[in-house]
Amino acid sequence: MSKPEPRAVIELVGVHKSFGEQPVLRGVDLVVREGSTCVLLGVSGSGKTVLMKHVDGLLTPDQGQVRVEGEDLSRLDAVGLARVRRKLGILFQGGALFDSLSVEDNVAFPLRERLGLPEREVRSRVRRVLAWVGLEESASLLPAALSGGMLKRAAFARAIVMEPRILLYDDPTAGLDPLKTQSVVEVILTGKQQLNASSLVITPDVATAFQVGDSLALLHEGRIVEHSAPSVFRESQHPAVRAFLHDWLTRRARHAGHPDSAAPAPH
Repeated sequence: MSKPEPRAVIELVGVHKSFGEQPVLRGVDLVVREGSTCVLLGVSGSGKTVLMKHVDGLLTPDQGQVRVEGEDLSRLDAVGLARVRRKLGILFQGGALFDSLSVEDNVAFPLRERLGLPEREVRSRVRRVLAWVGLEESASLLPAALSGGMLKRAAFARAIVMEPRILLYDDPTAGLDPLKTQSVVEVILTGKQQLNASSLVITPDVATAFQVGDSLALLHEGRIVEHSAPSVFRESQHPAVRAFLHDWLTRRARHAGHPDSAAPAPH
């Protein structure tokens, strides 16, 4: 007998969203399965962040459904939505750390605010996640003293300290050089290994997508035009996928020999 398919933890069914007269999502269908990492690709302005804001309940669809672990977010009241959000760990594009708090206190913040745990347990959990991301020696530093890659790892530590079942990453490698990008890739893989979390990663970066994704989806003109395993995605004959990959490879070739071209190609 074939192994049953893992259950869906994130489902978007026929999701439409417009802002004024401008449609952004035009019937998105997407499933992220338990324990997997789905990478959502698309050019800038294609609606990737809008889609993610539907998953964490910051936006509601004009039409269609968004379900997290089977619960339709549009049917939940504020208490129900807060309960679902506690299942989510979110790594925002800018990191969103508190400038006046140390790395340790930034990571501890959600534990103190939401759970009211004894301080000894707070410190223990914070030390554990900082060790996972290689920042145990930087616990006392303020965000201003951290490099870009360290900021991303600190933000990730704060996102996972509540041990969420679902992780959302909003363009986690934006603005980073290849070395720092690789450190973020390792962080994403750590989240999967240490937490067995299900993840949705949005990025325009093809190299990162092929390194971390169990499945890749392309958002094009408001719809998912391809969602498949990396090996299948790479060989897709859909014109939008071919154009997207060709554009990425062209830009990479244009910068050949430049330090920014050091990211690995899909293989």
